[in-house]
Amino acid sequence: MEFFVLKQILFLLLFTNILFADLVDIYRTQGIEAVKLELEKELTKKSYWDNFLKNKDIKHGYYESVKYVIITEKERKRLQLHRLKDNKFETLMTQDVFVGEVDGDKQKEGDLKTPTGAYALTSKITKLDQFYGPMALVTNYPNVFDKAQDKDGYGIWIHGLPYDNKRDDYTKGCIALDNLSLKKLDKNISIKNSVLIIGEKNIQNISKKQISTILSDIHEWRDAWRSSDIKNYISFYGESFKKSNGVGLEKYKKYKQRIFAKNEKKKIDFKNINIMPYPNSLNKIMYKVVMDEDYKTRTYKFIGKKELYIELKNGKMSILAEG
Repeated sequence: MEFFVLKQILFLLLFTNILFADLVDIYRTQGIEAVKLELEKELTKKSYWDNFLKNKDIKHGYYESVKYVIITEKERKRLQLHRLKDNKFETLMTQDVFVGEVDGDKQKEGDLKTPTGAYALTSKITKLDQFYGPMALVTNYPNVFDKAQDKDGYGIWIHGLPYDNKRDDYTKGCIALDNLSLKKLDKNISIKNSVLIIGEKNIQNISKKQISTILSDIHEWRDAWRSSDIKNYISFYGESFKKSNGVGLEKYKKYKQRIFAKNEKKKIDFKNINIMPYPNSLNKIMYKVVMDEDYKTRTYKFIGKKELYIELKNGKMSILAEG
């Protein structure tokens, strides 16, 4: 435990204004946990993240565990693969693609639209009808936000073209590209370290100011969660917030009030934080946050993925969906 905290200290000292001597004094008088709390205060400050992000390329998003970003623009019928290497994005391929027959964001099964949003790739399947070419990369549509918006359907893939060359210039909602390019895409990515971002047209680059705000707010939201500060915690949720099961903000707030009333000591840690643009048909500037959560109380334990779908309003993170 102490070795892990000391590693955190050395790392954070590179990007904070805290003097090492001050931390030593806190350690001497209050112990290692007090040092950890002092450092975690820094994570809620935009100034820390501004400094941290100085030399990082974040135009396609901020990623701690994702290495490959696949961007598809439906209007241009274009797919690009970007790799994050040494804090810089490099474009590995640009390819024409086919998308859904009907324009717009997918809403219902069978509407022949390609969804708009950001998705994980979950698997690769190869034993398919010849119509789909050599393989298909499976997405996790519908995601948490899609379900909160009452969207349905399934089977949105990136796949190839028929071996018999008999096909239309559109799909039923998937993304299709020629078979050699699909093989190149598959060869150049790791499925578990990739994201797929689908927009109607040019997807706006993210600024460092936006990422700094999101990262600092994530940690302030976590601190409010840890301390059962319901007022500050709920202030990070938008009025239109909705869980994937249909629960809205007021019911969710009452649920959290009951949980926080227990005043249990909570261990909540986040790592492998990934923040990506989230194109949408709601005319909102949105982001998707995916991270590993380690949550523990005396009565409950959870280790797994946390997803937040957010927008920035008045310079503050506003959560629209969570899963």
